[in-house]
Parts: sequence; C-alpha cells; structure tokens
Amino acid sequence: MSEYGRFIGIDVGTKRIGLARSDLLRTIASPIGTYGRDEIFDEIRKLVEKEQVLGFVVGWPLTPKGEEGKSTEMVNKFILQLEKRFPNLKIVKVDERYTSVKAVQSMVEAGVPKMKRRNRKRIDRAAAAIILQTYLDQLK
Repeated sequence: MSEYGRFIGIDVGTKRIGLARSDLLRTIASPIGTYGRDEIFDEIRKLVEKEQVLGFVVGWPLTPKGEEGKSTEMVNKFILQLEKRFPNLKIVKVDERYTSVKAVQSMVEAGVPKMKRRNRKRIDRAAAAIILQTYLDQLK
C-alpha cells in the first residue's frame, strides 16, 4: 500500500467509543479521544474532512474462544452505519481480545498514576490505539 494517508482505529463500546489515528506513513498509532455514541459520527466526519483518511480499523470483539457473540452484533451494526456514511473508505476488522488489559498494562509501564489508569475514557482510547497498531504492524 503506497498511498499516503491515515487509518482511524475504533474501539466500539456500549457507552463510549475510543478513537485513534495513524501517522500519514501508517507506522504509529496514537490515541485521539473517547466519545459518546451520540457524537461519534460527527467526530469521525470531522477527522475524514480534515485528515487524509484511507479507512477504519475496527476492533472485532471475539469471545476468549475466538467466537462471535452479542458484542460482535453491536459492532457489526456500528460498521454498517460507518459503511453507509463513508462508502468510499476501507473498513478492516481486527481481533480486539484483551486490548483493554493491554491498554492498562501499557499505562502501568508508562508510569501513569493509578487513578488515571482507572479512567474508562483513557482506557478506551488506548485500546483503540492498540487495535490500530495491531493492524499497522500487520502491514509491514
């Protein structure tokens, strides 16, 4: 993939959705923020309008056994809305098992204080960055 542009990582939850973005060369994922379900598509639209977005990497919530469940139904509904609103952009699903755990571990390693590590919004956006970084690493 030689096209210049970014991917947006998305961690879809029942209440909040974490976002991350890659750099233009698609090597590093960085957290952007966490948004409510009622505001997420406005935020994504703003990113698509001002950034060179090539597509989205959405966390696919498989069970520990690797099976689909209720959470995958919810995420699939979100993906259908994303496809409808942004039909020309690529959408990739990435296994998101244990990304929240990895997000907390990375905050511990970075020395983030315990009270800040408990902040669900911080965890959600870090999980989005981990989901996106997983995909970017596969591109190499």
